[in-house]
Amino acid sequence: MPAETTDAGVDSYEGGLRRVARIVLLDPDDRILLLHGHEPDDPSDDWWFTPGGGVEGDETREQAARRELAEETGITDVDLGPVLWRRRCSFPFAGRRWDQDEWYYLARTTVTATRATALTELERRSVSGARWWTCRELTQAHETVYPTRLAGLLRRLLDEGPPALPVTLDTEIV
Repeated sequence: MPAETTDAGVDSYEGGLRRVARIVLLDPDDRILLLHGHEPDDPSDDWWFTPGGGVEGDETREQAARRELAEETGITDVDLGPVLWRRRCSFPFAGRRWDQDEWYYLARTTVTATRATALTELERRSVSGARWWTCRELTQAHETVYPTRLAGLLRRLLDEGPPALPVTLDTEIV
């Protein structure tokens, strides 16, 4: 994929990887917000994932994280913290392969009501809601959650606090 870095609304790529900013959003009770997604043409092929998406144009990852959170959840009142984790992943979705370099930012909020305000056409067809999860619920979940080790990562974050430097997660290829 060619690198695109200046057109607003166009995802930025680096070395063939889509640059992505994701949010590990925690409420005052240390619950994490996850979105429920599915293949656009097959709602039974579903999973849970953190809010976030591609960096657009020349925005920073931090700006992308805030923009994506606002668009997907309506939440703008957050304390954005450090990058917790980095992950490279490759997966099929909506008829194409997505190769991504994802950075996961810690964020805290007191706002728990969500309302998607600016989903893309693809997101409208593939995101069916949001839910706050406790760490225990996440550990016991039988649903598919990305990143795949999120329950353990969240438990460690809650027990030990943010890492001094971002942790590189295993590359996930689906």
